[in-house]
Order: sequence, then structure tokens, then C-alpha cells
Amino acid sequence: MPKKVPLKLPSFAKATEGKGKRVLKPKTPKVPKAEEITARLRIRVMAYESKILDVSVKQIIDTALRYDAKVQGPIPMPTEIKKYTVNRAAFIYKNAREQFEMRIHKRLIDILNPTPKIIEALTNLSLPSGVNIDVKLI
Repeated sequence: MPKKVPLKLPSFAKATEGKGKRVLKPKTPKVPKAEEITARLRIRVMAYESKILDVSVKQIIDTALRYDAKVQGPIPMPTEIKKYTVNRAAFIYKNAREQFEMRIHKRLIDILNPTPKIIEALTNLSLPSGVNIDVKLI
């Protein structure tokens, strides 16, 4: 008589037995209850120099925390690298080339449930030159 081999189930399913048949039922994931987020202010900060970028991000976060806002971030985004290859000479020396690159550093900051005071304080903020800011209300 052959041995009974237990049925291996995937981790997301739970087996229940009913009238000689095994029925798979998916498990419901346990989701912790959190505060309801009604609005989100998403700020993308970009700059060529990472030190200036970090200083301006710290200034934005300090301003938001001063008004008791809940802040998520800064989240570092992938650095965008643009590379350019240029001939050193105009005519004969084709193999002599130079390569240049521009790095664009990016950070993402989310402010949850912003109040009008926070938005006004962020618009009046003076940041160093060379820092680009995109603000979206989600």
C-alpha cells in the first residue's frame, strides 16, 4: 500500500478539509490600523551638488516639524547621470576624446495632512541657488 504524502501548500494559502476534498482559501493579511491620510504634500528636491541638496532638505524638514507636521523622508531617489563624450581635437586625432558627466541628485519628502500654515511657511522659505523644487498635492 503506498504511503500518504502530505500536500504542500503555498505560504499564502490555508487548507481546509471538507467531505474528503482539500479546499484552498487565501489568508487575509493583517493590516494594522493607522491614521487616515486625507492629503499629502509631495516635495521633490533636485540639485547638482549633494551637500547643498542635503542642507535645503534639512531646512524644509525643520520648517515642517516646527508646525507639528508628520514628515516622511527624505527618501533618496536614484541619481540621474548624463554623460557626454567630446573629441579633443578637431580633425586628425579621432581617438583622443574627453568624457564629461552631470549628476542630478534627488530627494523625496512627503508631508502628511498639511495645514495652510505649513504651506505658507514652505512658500516663504529661501533656499540656496541651484536647488529645484517640485511640489504636488496628492
